[in-house]
Amino acid sequence: MRRPRVVSLNCSNTEIVYALGRADCLVGVDDDSDHPADVVAALPRVGRDLDIDVERVAALRPDLVLASLTVPGHERVVEALQRAGLPYRAAETQSLADTYADVLDIGARLDAEDAARALVARMQRELEPVADDPGPRPRFLVQWWPKPVIAPGRRSWVDDLLRLSGAHNVLGDRDVKSEPLTDAQVAALAPDAIVLSWCGVRTENYRPDVVYRNPAWQDVPAVRARRVFPVPEAFLGRPGPRLVEGARALRALVAACRDADAGR
Repeated sequence: MRRPRVVSLNCSNTEIVYALGRADCLVGVDDDSDHPADVVAALPRVGRDLDIDVERVAALRPDLVLASLTVPGHERVVEALQRAGLPYRAAETQSLADTYADVLDIGARLDAEDAARALVARMQRELEPVADDPGPRPRFLVQWWPKPVIAPGRRSWVDDLLRLSGAHNVLGDRDVKSEPLTDAQVAALAPDAIVLSWCGVRTENYRPDVVYRNPAWQDVPAVRARRVFPVPEAFLGRPGPRLVEGARALRALVAACRDADAGR
């Protein structure tokens, strides 16, 4: 049976296809897909998330284009795919449950149903909630972007990850995917820890010192306690198999916060 020709337009879909054992179906990826490096290195590139070259996608003769409505503005890319008559899938992933559904749906489309069910089962085992601590949960703010600060709200898989890791999302009471915040709003939220997971930025270029130097945040608990932590966007910002790594990182940070508080 001929393998389907798949073009992936975002990192998470690329990583899902690989994790399902169907990397040989990929005939093109977006410019930001970087994992696994040896798989994506040889593949044609079709542009960055909001600047996808649909003509280049069409030239690859895909049987399926894996798009996404998670990134604001990506609906314009989907409209261009429609105009070009290309077969596509575009999910608006918001939660862990949505992520599992994405894996199962892509698996069904690529004749990898068994692999998809096994992958979801592994992720669910890894993402079991930690045993609840009787003390207060540390309040975490995750930064998708530094200026202005953009942070995930309730309608984000990060809210799920924080909760199962034993933390409280400071924007978890807001029914939004994400929200821009002023310096004054961040100060009023008073997070106990700030996680830097800047989209499209290499982890080595994250700047905790920028947070620590901000004069508006000198009384923020996270700044006073020197709890500004980098976690790769690849582990928190991509709703796919590597969210497991993001959960591990968050659990370690929650444990460190609780240990430090217990030692006071």
